[in-house]
Amino acid sequence: MPGDGNQMTERAPDGVRADEALLVVRAGEGDEEAFEALVRRHSPAMLQLAARFLGDRADAEDAVQDAFVSAWRKLPEFRRDASFHTWLHRIVTNGCFNRLRSRRPAADLDSVPEQAAPEYQASPARAVESRAAADALAAAMEGLSPEQRVCWVLREMQGLSYEIIADTVGISLQAVRGRVFRARRYLTEAMSAWR
Repeated sequence: MPGDGNQMTERAPDGVRADEALLVVRAGEGDEEAFEALVRRHSPAMLQLAARFLGDRADAEDAVQDAFVSAWRKLPEFRRDASFHTWLHRIVTNGCFNRLRSRRPAADLDSVPEQAAPEYQASPARAVESRAAADALAAAMEGLSPEQRVCWVLREMQGLSYEIIADTVGISLQAVRGRVFRARRYLTEAMSAWR
């Protein structure tokens, strides 16, 4: 989501970028401690991303673990033309996409934690209504193709630009726009009772 600190960005302070670049170089040379530092730094954001895609915490943890194993193996090939975060984001996204394609229908999003409402807004009736709306959205998302779901989650839940999504998923900008448009149209119809 925009502003939650988990979206991909190249605007990290120079010291953080330099520190990360050094860790990436050292890890690429086989330094396990440097790679462990990268894992600790990026695990929370990658786990949140995978949970949004897969809707199951255990499955998300497996996907992220697989992504880090893959990243460790491929790190010597990392070209550094993008940030490590962006590169890792692509690995996690592709892994989740493959998991979504291999299982149909997609799991619901019951295990994705909801952001707590401030005390003054949280009433039992509002909480029940919010939970029902989240359940309806999870059910509606099961009707999306894996391709549409990936693009919609990256755009609407992660707040990524169409360009970054195209690069991450490995499709054209036009294809991303089309998938997001069709997903929005489908979800708007499916959620019409909640308007």
